[in-house]
Amino acid sequence: MPPIEKKPVQEPTTETIRSVQPLPQDSMITTEQVKELRDKTGISVMQCKKALEEAKGDMEKAMVILRKKSGELSAKKGDRVFHAGVVQAYIHSNGTVGAMVELNCETDFVANNDEFKALARDIAMHITATNPKFLKKDDITDKDKNAAREVFEGEVKGKPEAVRKTILDGKLNAYFADMVLLDQPFIKNQEVTIQGLLDAAVQKFGEKTAVGRFARFKVLEN
Repeated sequence: MPPIEKKPVQEPTTETIRSVQPLPQDSMITTEQVKELRDKTGISVMQCKKALEEAKGDMEKAMVILRKKSGELSAKKGDRVFHAGVVQAYIHSNGTVGAMVELNCETDFVANNDEFKALARDIAMHITATNPKFLKKDDITDKDKNAAREVFEGEVKGKPEAVRKTILDGKLNAYFADMVLLDQPFIKNQEVTIQGLLDAAVQKFGEKTAVGRFARFKVLEN
């Protein structure tokens, strides 16, 4: 009986393994995706990677996840006390309008960070462009509210009673949203408000961060 010829056993190739085994989740996330998300948000590489993994590689969902976590982290640090900050200014190229802003944080370590200073300057530039009247909603006076209400009540006069208050409240909210700095969409990224920008800074720098005060100046404008 002739000897049985033994055929060599072929080792499985990488392609074969991939065809029968699911890829680990990490392999779905590329370095380019992480870099893109970091460039958009300024948040650490590790946090961007985790957000992309949670979003299964969806960039838009990852940004929503980071914003949500930024807001949650900012709320947790709400009781902390400010001990440091910076003052930054922006003057428009025409030299006729500009703004100054005080951005507060907890330590000099963060206050001296170049990226923290750049954030303050970006907010000063935003203020120069948008001319907000108030820092936050609580700063709106009763006088301002009553004056606006009188104007918009005339516009909703004649509307059905059932929807009149809803329409009036909507008009007032939209009117004052344009005047409140923290509620304004950031001029460099309309998808995030100034408050969202600050929330992201809390996540990025690990400290409570807030605008302390601001001032805008324009030639011949009181």
